[in-house]
Amino acid sequence: MNETPVPEMPTKSSEVLTIEDLAVYLKIPRSTLYKQVREGKIPCQKIGRHWRFHKAAVDSWLQTRPRAETAQSR
Repeated sequence: MNETPVPEMPTKSSEVLTIEDLAVYLKIPRSTLYKQVREGKIPCQKIGRHWRFHKAAVDSWLQTRPRAETAQSR
């Protein structure tokens, strides 16, 4: 029996999201998320042509964002 080992799933704290995943998680359109990324307003990393987001960093960013910024965007 020569079985290929199953890779371990990332832990919640190290979970990495795609732009599509994060748009769903934040419940915002992808276009809005791309704008936030371009303006440097959300923690992210570009790998090649693709943006990636650490869920823990995004959660922390959401917690520390000023409330006035949240109210102004509505």
